[in-house]
Amino acid sequence: MTHTPVTDFRRGFGATNRTDAWWARPLVIFVCLTTFLLYVTWAAFQGRHYTFGPYLSPLYSPELFGDSPHSWFGAKPGWWPPFIPWSPALLILWAPGIFRLTCYYYRGAYYRSFWADPPSCTVAEPRKTYRGENSFPLIIQNVHRYFLYIALFFLLFLAHDVWQALWFTEPGRGNASFGIGVGTLVLAINVVFLAGYTFGCHSLRHAVGGFLDRFSGSPIRARTWRCVSCFNRRHMLWAWLSLFWVMFSDIYIRLCSMGVWHDWRII
Repeated sequence: MTHTPVTDFRRGFGATNRTDAWWARPLVIFVCLTTFLLYVTWAAFQGRHYTFGPYLSPLYSPELFGDSPHSWFGAKPGWWPPFIPWSPALLILWAPGIFRLTCYYYRGAYYRSFWADPPSCTVAEPRKTYRGENSFPLIIQNVHRYFLYIALFFLLFLAHDVWQALWFTEPGRGNASFGIGVGTLVLAINVVFLAGYTFGCHSLRHAVGGFLDRFSGSPIRARTWRCVSCFNRRHMLWAWLSLFWVMFSDIYIRLCSMGVWHDWRII
């Protein structure tokens, strides 16, 4: 009988008998997530070029306070601390940010890519103990189920932004007229991707299933659970599509506002 040698993890971090490029996947994820985090952080602190015509960047939606026509409650509030740079995104971006940060899929992704915990299957990690998510600080990950409900509200705000993006005010005219621009489609696709990601959430699947461990005698809950599971099967795909489309939506509106890109009107 042929025996497969077992990796001796006492040899230290990265020790493995694997001969494939096991490091490629965590490296790509590290680069992609770092790119997203750097761009979103930069864009959130800009506080400008986040609107263009009827378009509002999803990084700034809903705009509670601000100088654009999309603002709900007027300009910058007087209670804003003077030592913190002002940007409408700082008031709301924390909520979808925490929802995505504590996502079950993203946990596995950045645990491997940023913490090497472990970097890949059967590859030694740089630590010998693991306290799990029942101890501080990882116990904070459990807030994901609560931020799910906030994320569902954000989908409503973003869908409203798509509706607003259908009405264009022509120069010299007071009334807005119906139209569809490339930016309208960009914002609409963003809602589709975010909805696919949010509706496939593991916590939502558990909630619509009635928080049950088995469905015998609960056919309606079983059907709703299966419906959400359709999105959950591609949760990783929805996670990446929505991640980068949010960033692209902001880039598109920002470059249109700066005059670098021209928004083509389809209708």
